[in-house]
Amino acid sequence: MTELRVKVSQKVAANFAQPATFRVFKGGRGGGKTAPLAIMAAVYVMRMAMSGKEGVFLCGREHLNSLDESSLQEIKSAIRSDPMLEAFFDVGEKYVRTKCKRISFVFAGLRHNLDSVKSKARIIGAWIEEAENVSEVAWRKLLPTIRDDDAEIWISYNPESADSATHKRFVENPPASCIITEVNWRDNPWFPDMLNQQRLDDHRLRPDIYDHVWEGAFLTMTEAQIFAGKFDVNEFEPAPFWSGPYYGIDFGFAQDPTVAVECFIHDKTLYIRREAGKVKLELDATSQFIIDRIPGIDRHAIRADSARPESISYLKRHGLPNMQGVKKWPGSVADGVEHMKSYEQIVIHPDCTSVAREFRLYSYKVDRLSEDILPVVVDANNHYIDAIRYALGPMIKSKGAPSIRSL
Repeated sequence: MTELRVKVSQKVAANFAQPATFRVFKGGRGGGKTAPLAIMAAVYVMRMAMSGKEGVFLCGREHLNSLDESSLQEIKSAIRSDPMLEAFFDVGEKYVRTKCKRISFVFAGLRHNLDSVKSKARIIGAWIEEAENVSEVAWRKLLPTIRDDDAEIWISYNPESADSATHKRFVENPPASCIITEVNWRDNPWFPDMLNQQRLDDHRLRPDIYDHVWEGAFLTMTEAQIFAGKFDVNEFEPAPFWSGPYYGIDFGFAQDPTVAVECFIHDKTLYIRREAGKVKLELDATSQFIIDRIPGIDRHAIRADSARPESISYLKRHGLPNMQGVKKWPGSVADGVEHMKSYEQIVIHPDCTSVAREFRLYSYKVDRLSEDILPVVVDANNHYIDAIRYALGPMIKSKGAPSIRSL
């Protein structure tokens, strides 16, 4: 085959220059992982098809609600970047496959869509994105489905926790034939000026998270993180005698997601079982989006941000009839946080990856000079947490003048 010249960084190219079954790419923002791996995925599929292989190449994540959340557009852009690739593939609005029809790209969530994928075709390779959030349950489900001796599995992610299933399985105790490559902003020869300015701003204004965001370091749990040591991510199923379910919704749109949660309480433990969330979710699509992901929510009381009475009124008339605005008072955020911390434990189901991420990140402000932890809750990484506060509204009591405030 004619030599392909593709645009990838030296570090990514060095990984692919060696034979391996598992290829791990980890690092911070701006490292240039997604676009090069999309190109290499197209090259990999092209080579497999030309060698006579048939099946599917899986582009997976722990959860995938729609193609908009997948790497479909990145794969399309990669193919269109090279005339040889473009000539080899059939690219449609919602699909990509080789013109010889031997191999197709499939985009799926590992937790809930993998069974349907493997029942239809043989998986000849896989690229798992945002792998920090992939649970051990999902890895145990995926790996036995890829049986070809020469199949490869690629893993890309920004590290958050040394306790993540991905880190433990592929970095701390890597399998045979595994190459681990760390790629950060300085390894990306096409690192854009706009991102570099954001990096410099974070280095100056947010030194507490700089190493995690840009250098691929773990997100260190500190005293500033509000729920440090209070929560765990574990499998569970609610029992009939548990209190609940309790449902909450927090509204967003352009930048912030509209989110919903399902909670239960038992034996001084708060359980979060389901989540739903999407940025730019139109109001007329909100009810069905949430009901599809949290079945039964339409039959129960739902508490939402009372600052959006017009949205609550609309949703009550269009699919969520038991919706109501939550009561607020001066200091209600602080009281809600203290109520959540009063549980002996908070257990988050592995399906709720966005909830778990917020619980890791939700924090008090830290003074830049003194490094003192201030009595100010940073107004970030709190959309699902706000929805949980709303869900628990009837149990949260005012304690008078607030001791902490939102930034």
